[in-house]
Amino acid sequence: MLASRKQLTVELLLVLVATVWGWTFVLVKDALELYPTLPFLTLRFVLATVLIGPVGLWRWWSGDRSRRALVGGLIMGSFLAAAYVFQTFGLSLTTASNAGFITGLAVVLVPLLQGLIWRLWVRGGVLVGVGLAVVGLLLLSGAGERTDPAGDLLVLLCAGALAAHVLATARFADREDPVVLAAVQLGVVALVCAILAPVPALAGEGDFSFLRIPEAPVLFAVVITAVFASVIAFVVQTHAQRYASPTRTAIILTLEPVFAGLFGYLIAGDRMGAVGWVGAGFILVGMLVAELSPRGSARPDVAPVNGALQD
Repeated sequence: MLASRKQLTVELLLVLVATVWGWTFVLVKDALELYPTLPFLTLRFVLATVLIGPVGLWRWWSGDRSRRALVGGLIMGSFLAAAYVFQTFGLSLTTASNAGFITGLAVVLVPLLQGLIWRLWVRGGVLVGVGLAVVGLLLLSGAGERTDPAGDLLVLLCAGALAAHVLATARFADREDPVVLAAVQLGVVALVCAILAPVPALAGEGDFSFLRIPEAPVLFAVVITAVFASVIAFVVQTHAQRYASPTRTAIILTLEPVFAGLFGYLIAGDRMGAVGWVGAGFILVGMLVAELSPRGSARPDVAPVNGALQD
């Protein structure tokens, strides 16, 4: 009972993370109309690193100085940075609806990669939840428009990177400090984005106007996303995945576009059609089906420490 209560608590925290990401989607969308994407991501993750970096360094130095925590943060950050980069460049070649659906396919790739790497397969009830969530994403995004296959491929690579990030988080979160892991991975993303930010201008596909001082709405979005959608969200996700399985985590995080639609409706005046709301319903039902399926243990579909990936 205690384990189930703890798991329910952390899964509610993951719902909170999806809520925050959905809310900030509206802020980011407005900010990106005034400022380029990669420079915006650079500002966001540099600020996040400045905020959490000293705390993470202190906790690592005053703790056991685990090299595993540094390696874990580096791996998690590499996958997270790859996801942002693939999605950013993919969006320039495909539609937002296609990108939204394909990115959401991470919910399918998580149990698939987990089975291929760890030889652990999730139970039927969770797979049903995955299927319902995928159908919901398809309806919610209105995917299926004809676009450049290269763009869809890049976004598919983004989904793969997100799935790998969830699995890497599950792998390292068990025994390492979530603050240290979050600090290292955010630093990696900041570094990658900073390196890539001037590439379009250097390639003649843009200019260096992003070097100007951003407008107030951009700065506001940078602060909000750095604090709430980066520092707090990734610390919470890392801590929560000590108890929530990778597949359940992926399903819960598919609530992000649902909350994005809700906040878009409440804040930005967006209107989602009936099909979109049906899709949101499928995602919610999929999460409930996965949540109510038999567990057997606190984390039934996570590789054991003494398994194939033992240190």
